[in-house]
Amino acid sequence: MNRFLRSLLALFVIAAAALPASAQPLPPPEVAARHYLLLDLTTGQTLAERDADAPADPASLTKLMTAYIVFGALREGRLTLEQTLPVSQRAWDERKGDPSLMFINTTMTPKVDELLHGMIVQSGNDATVALAEGVAGTVENFVAMMNRQAQAWGLKNTEFRNVTGMSEPGHRSSARDIATIASRIIADFPQYYRYYSVKEYTYNRIRQDNRNLLLRRDPTVDGMKTGYTAAAGYCLVASAVREFPNLGPGGNTPGKRRLLSVVLGTDSREARANESQKLLNWGFAAFDAIKLFDGGKAIASPEVWKGTKRQAALGVASDVVLAVPRGEADRLQTRLERTDPLVAPLAQGQRVGTVKITTRAGAPVGEVPLVVLEAVPEAGVFGRAWDALRLWIR
Repeated sequence: MNRFLRSLLALFVIAAAALPASAQPLPPPEVAARHYLLLDLTTGQTLAERDADAPADPASLTKLMTAYIVFGALREGRLTLEQTLPVSQRAWDERKGDPSLMFINTTMTPKVDELLHGMIVQSGNDATVALAEGVAGTVENFVAMMNRQAQAWGLKNTEFRNVTGMSEPGHRSSARDIATIASRIIADFPQYYRYYSVKEYTYNRIRQDNRNLLLRRDPTVDGMKTGYTAAAGYCLVASAVREFPNLGPGGNTPGKRRLLSVVLGTDSREARANESQKLLNWGFAAFDAIKLFDGGKAIASPEVWKGTKRQAALGVASDVVLAVPRGEADRLQTRLERTDPLVAPLAQGQRVGTVKITTRAGAPVGEVPLVVLEAVPEAGVFGRAWDALRLWIR
């Protein structure tokens, strides 16, 4: 090769090296669990998973659904936090051979608030049965309510046979279904989510620590629930909130980002905490959260025909935040695909198109509905006739 060609090749290599390379996502960590899933609740994206739809013994993670039904009864006024409930013989019998107890007995009438602490913080099976009977009259009725709710959410891999999570033939769920239940608690009952961050609880002079070790190790973790049976292994649903800078359009206004991890079938309490911490740390470190659009703010103002307004304000109903591999924040593109022509009447919230999000190379990343932000009523007879003529000659 002559000197000229060698020089030209060297210049080509230098120029190529100077081009910005597409960032590669940091691979998820090795997780010592039978099943796991990491969900970004801020964006609704699943960041990592393994066998997340495989049926598994949920152990005391069952109590997430039990709590959801109880929270619903509180919201509907069928229970109050200060209301006292009797402790039945069936609830007291949960003491037989099981260490997960609040240690209530048939002479006591604990408050609903106390029983919720007992079920969530102490994972007490006795408290769980007392709450189920207080809501539905019998445990069997309450289990039917749990299964109806699971069916309403489309949880295809979940079937409950009891309220506590004790191993029983046919009692099953999956990492993805459990993540759905946990995320619905956070979204639907923020006023009661506080129970999941309580580190210890004392009832009848018996103090018990929350078995979620991450509550004491990571200040950003504020929940959620542990589980263990011999068949299920050690399980943990953990959730954490950390701040992120707004890397999208609009500047560097910080926001909050919540991740939820589900880890099923580890070997010990330490392992379930360590593997969950690995997933949470990876999710926050490997992805940037980008706020692309503000909900309710116009991103397009196209012409409207046959309406009282000449233009329509179009945008997205709520903030659009996306998790992308770190370093890819400036490599996204958005494209609006909408109905044309827009003809009144247009109702507020009416979908008229789609906001598509892609990489620069055109690979799809996500899409959200494009909606009408302000209603456009239909014009009078003359206005409609004039626009009809304009459309005909257009």
